[in-house]
Amino acid sequence: QVHLVESGGGSAQAGGSLRLACTASGGNFRGSVNLMGWFRQAPGQEREGVAAAYAGVGYTFYADSVKGRFTISLDIDKEAVYLQMDDLKPEDTAMYYCAAGWSYGTNWANELEYRFWGQGTQVTVSS
Repeated sequence: QVHLVESGGGSAQAGGSLRLACTASGGNFRGSVNLMGWFRQAPGQEREGVAAAYAGVGYTFYADSVKGRFTISLDIDKEAVYLQMDDLKPEDTAMYYCAAGWSYGTNWANELEYRFWGQGTQVTVSS
């Protein structure tokens, strides 16, 4: 079983930046994971995909709401994924979750593509 732990959440002013990190441990990571992503859930809203990256091929995907502001990076050797969040907006406030799985498709925003999930880290952006 791959275990994911997020870090780097916190509070920021609008226009500021935060960097989230997610590290994996345990299980057969390279045999179980080729896709890592970030999801978020704001109070009263459904969880949504924010960004994802496929290992080895360099493909990255972003939700329209974060394109140009967020950057996902995947370090398979370190079994980690990062989310650099710039130009933060109050609407980015949410609990952010790291997710990992093995996928043959490109439906990165579908939660069913991910087998392993972290506990989440809170991001709060004030205006």
